[in-house]
This record gives sequence, structure tokens and C-alpha cells, in this order.
Amino acid sequence: MIIFRLIGESFRFAFDALRQNKLRTMLSLLAITIGIFTIIAVFSAVDTFRGKLQASVDKLGSNTIYIQKWPWSFGDNYPWWKYMNRPQPSLRDFEALRERIENAQGVTFEISASDRVIKYRSSSVEGISVWAASHDFNKTWNFELQDGRYFTENESKNGSPVCILGSDIADGLFNGDAAVGKQVQILGRRLTVIGVFNKEGEDMLGTSLDKNVNIPITFAKGVLDIQNERYGPQITVRGNDNVSLEEVESELRGLMRSIHRIKPGKEEDFALNKTTIISNQLDSMFKMVNIAGWVIGGFSILVGGFSIANIMFVSVKERTNIIGIQKSLGAKNYFILLQFIFESISLCILGGLLGLLLVFLLALAIGAATDFHIILGLNNIALGIGISIIIGTISGFWPAYSASRLDPVEAIRS
Repeated sequence: MIIFRLIGESFRFAFDALRQNKLRTMLSLLAITIGIFTIIAVFSAVDTFRGKLQASVDKLGSNTIYIQKWPWSFGDNYPWWKYMNRPQPSLRDFEALRERIENAQGVTFEISASDRVIKYRSSSVEGISVWAASHDFNKTWNFELQDGRYFTENESKNGSPVCILGSDIADGLFNGDAAVGKQVQILGRRLTVIGVFNKEGEDMLGTSLDKNVNIPITFAKGVLDIQNERYGPQITVRGNDNVSLEEVESELRGLMRSIHRIKPGKEEDFALNKTTIISNQLDSMFKMVNIAGWVIGGFSILVGGFSIANIMFVSVKERTNIIGIQKSLGAKNYFILLQFIFESISLCILGGLLGLLLVFLLALAIGAATDFHIILGLNNIALGIGISIIIGTISGFWPAYSASRLDPVEAIRS
């Protein structure tokens, strides 16, 4: 009960100090408020960015590997011309790989042609992307259809003039009417719409299917040079759910070396890219941002800590005679010590709460002005309060200790 009474009295003393010396206390709390605001604002923004980017990365598939010419991450001092001279993944590589691989639930050969125009009667949509893929595209990519169906095996094999539209394209061409069964014109050919992708919305990596048109790769062979580097040919492999990504990668590396007839000890002429490469790069980037937040906010908190310590020394000086009376009535040293430490913590928590309030208001303002919504999570709220408690304890200890060591006679005489 004494502890609770001490805490209650400390809060009362803190608020009395704030009420009686508003300007002095607010100026001292300002540094704590700015420090907490800076650190928590940076951490909240980083956590929000990380969550959105990770969701975008997860859409690519955590158990998916992309066989491409260029790696997503370059090593130190690696000559770029070695990558330039690599061959593009080919249909021959894809067919050989599909026949031999054992630990994959889907293997696709894909190309992408950007900035195209699709037409339906007098309506048209510009700036779309045309994706051509082999039949297992529905096994290697995560998507849902809001209308229609996926390609049949015969349609994929025979290169039938059919396509699946993104939801934005369907809305732009048909204005809410049913898209399935209608014929659209793209790449100089007429194709029948057999399905419409579910609306996904734009993500941080731009992997949305909303403005994509998907066609069979066999059909694309008749209208595009699918081996041209400008179309970014790649082979996508999704491993079985019961097999680790490392096992799939190891099998792929061995098969691709065999298909390309690369001798043991020779460098590979292909890249195996996976989402963990992006995740690791994001982690490194966000670590640097977090460190910057700690450094910038740390200076403000350091200044705030000295300000709180100064307030507490002034508070001890102003209440020296009260301390003497309390000690003469039997108050122990620890009672005086805890009283001033709790008061210091109360002041710091007040500054921390003001900083958290500013972060919350900033998040609301950014969310209202843009589509980016910063989330102030419970972990960051707890971190802000925790930092405030630690700074309050450190800043208040020496003034509290000096108060607890006062001689009661000398204190009353003052």
C-alpha cells in the first residue's frame, strides 16, 4: 500500500510542478517529447513499410524460385559483363526442366510485354502489361478469378486465342458489363476473354495483376519473339509444400548445370532468385533507418534527461524543509528516494505520452492526405513508455539520492 501511496503522491507532486511552473516544466518536457516522437515515428513508419513490402514479397511465393539471367543481388566486385554474356532462359531449358524436376508442384516459362494497348469496339485501355505463360501459371502464382475460368490444358498447348483480364482492364473496357465471352484486340490479334482476375490493388513492388492480360505462351510465340531480352523471359518454379526451399534450390542448380552442360568447377550462367534475397536486403535497409532514428531521437532524449534532472534538483531545493519534516516524523531514506524517483518518472511518462500523441496525430494526417496509413502498434507504444520510464529513473536518481541523504535538522532549518 505504501508503494501505491508513493506513486499517487508522486503523480500529484509532478502535476503540481506542472501547474505551478508551466513554462519551465513544458520546456523541460519538450526534449523528451521530441525524442520519443522521433524514435516512435521512425519505428512506426519502418514497421508499416516493412509490413507492406513483406506482404508484396509474400505474394511472389515463399517457396518459389525464379530462374533468370540477372541476379537480384550482386556480389562485391563482380564484373557486370559476366552477367551480360549469360544466355536467356529458353523454352528448351523449361521443357527439359519440367521433365526432370521432382520436388516442384509447378514450373512455368513466362515473358512480359509492357506498355501495350487493348481495345474493345470504341473503348481502349493503355499502359497495360501482357503476360504470356505456360500452363502451370496458376500453380506458380497466387491469384483468384472473380469471373470465368483459367486456361484448359488444350488451350495452353494449342495456343488458343484466349486471355484473362485484370479487373482494372475489364472495368475500363466493359464499364461493369460481363467480360467473359467478349472479344478484345491486343498485339494485333483478336482474343476471347475467358476470365477476369480478382481486384488486388497496387502493392509496394508493383506485382498486381489488375492491369495485366494473361495469354498462353504458345499463342505468344506467333506474335512475339519470346526469347528477346526485352520481354524478360524467366522460368518460375514453385516447390512442393513438404520440401524446403533449400532442397528445391539445390535440385534446380544441379538440373540447370546439367541442362547447360556446365562442367564441375565452372561458373554458372544462370541466376536462381528467391524472395529471401529481397527480405534480407529490406532487413539491412530498415536496420540502418532504425539506427538513424535512435541517433536523432537519442540526442533529444539525452537533452531531455538533463532537463528532467535539473527540474528534480530544483524540486528538491524547493521542498527541502518538507523533506526535513518528513524525516523528523520517521520517513525512511528509501521513502524520500522513491518519492522523487516516481516524480521524475511521472514527468517523463507525461512527455512520452505527448510524443506518442503527436505520432498518432501525424499518422492520422498522413492517412487523410494520402493512401498510406502508418500504424502505431502496441509494441511501439510500449517502447515509448518504456524509454520514458528508463530516462525518468536515470534522471531522477541522483536528485532523489541527494534528497534522501539530507540531515533532517538542517533541512527543516532551511
